Amino acid sequence: MTTSQQLEITFSSGRSGTGPATWGQQAIWDAVGKLTPADAPRYNVTASSPLDPGVPVPVVLDALTHLLHLHDGLHTRLLRDDDGRLRQTVDPAGRLSVHTRHSDGDAAELAETGRLLHDELAGRPFDCATEWPIRVGLVESGGLVRHMSLVLSHTAVDGSGMSQVVMDLSALALGEPVEAMAERRAATQQPLEEAAFQASDRGRRRDANARQHFLRKLRLGPPRQFPAPAGEPRPFPNAVLSSPALLRAVELVAAAHRVSSSSVLLAAAAAMTSRLSGLPDATLQVVVSNRFLPGLTQAVSTVAGESLFHLADAGKEFGDVVRRTHAASIATYRHAYYDQTLRDEDIARLRAEHGPTADRSCVFNDTRELAPPAPAGGAAAPPAAPEPLALARARTTLDWPVEFEPRPGLSYALDALRTADALRLAMTADASVLPRPTMERFLRGIEDLILTEAAALGHD
Repeated sequence: MTTSQQLEITFSSGRSGTGPATWGQQAIWDAVGKLTPADAPRYNVTASSPLDPGVPVPVVLDALTHLLHLHDGLHTRLLRDDDGRLRQTVDPAGRLSVHTRHSDGDAAELAETGRLLHDELAGRPFDCATEWPIRVGLVESGGLVRHMSLVLSHTAVDGSGMSQVVMDLSALALGEPVEAMAERRAATQQPLEEAAFQASDRGRRRDANARQHFLRKLRLGPPRQFPAPAGEPRPFPNAVLSSPALLRAVELVAAAHRVSSSSVLLAAAAAMTSRLSGLPDATLQVVVSNRFLPGLTQAVSTVAGESLFHLADAGKEFGDVVRRTHAASIATYRHAYYDQTLRDEDIARLRAEHGPTADRSCVFNDTRELAPPAPAGGAAAPPAAPEPLALARARTTLDWPVEFEPRPGLSYALDALRTADALRLAMTADASVLPRPTMERFLRGIEDLILTEAAALGHD
């Protein structure tokens, strides 16, 4: 039997203030504003997990209260001022509803109740002018929270920000004092502090340099890498290649060439883009976490940005492509923190003056850093002998789990993810540009490039 209950957290004595929106808040606000209400929830950032053996309800509520005090962005609203500019308002007090379901069922029923509650909370858009950008769902049994859902507006967090929320909430529920946590995070910027930096001379110089980098790359690539979409917009398929072999091979290739594993994956994506487009160069829009910048490592806000990556002769020998990708990607990562609104104005002026610019419809996003850390345990078991790559490759799977609403201006988006036993490549594409067989060829081609390079380097 399942029943519903609405709990409330009373929040008071929090920090307060008002100021301009951050670049990240503004970018997501603009992006969501272009969507229909039915499509807007896909921008929500979510986390959902069973809790075993469970945590007492008062402990969870107390941890949530401390979490609100720790992170200003969780009690911040976004509103237009009289001049139409977006501003953030940090509320010092208020109430947060906690959506609770009570269940007396077994583990399977608890999990299903949690899934339904999570889908309900995640399926609604946020009104960031009138509500805080966080929703909480709990499934309770016998006084213990057995399943928890967090749904946040993307204006409040990106993927790394959500990972920080989950880690902090877990630490608070396990008893870490909020004062100690706040002291450790003293150098971390709250959103109002971040906005103040962005308005400073240093912030404006960083913004100008990053936008100039973007414009330089726009002049290098072809105006179109794949044919224009044909016919009426159709749902975009999502393909997921799960490769146990890639999990090990990408690290082996990276170590051999003294580059990052992200560079190996980006090089393979660029090489396959060149191969399928028939063009020598590849231009990809790369999502960068920006968490390496001062004050942003542990920030609970949306600071990820996009920068352009261009590689000439992307179809050459793969080892050379890997090394050149690593060198070129350094500037890409350095120049991903900027005012996207001004960037779009720059692009419009460039097109008006010089005509078509480089295609930005291919997107690469390495999200492997968002994987939760392995749980601590006792003495580590001795490592097992690695499985030969050829045997691991035989366990590769390719699935088509879902279709998404059409995304104007997108040829494909490729996400790299990590699980405990595989590296996953999730690709969403316009099927009128890249049909399903071509999507499969793209994903399997990335795997083949990296595994072939690993074998050439002497790894079985």
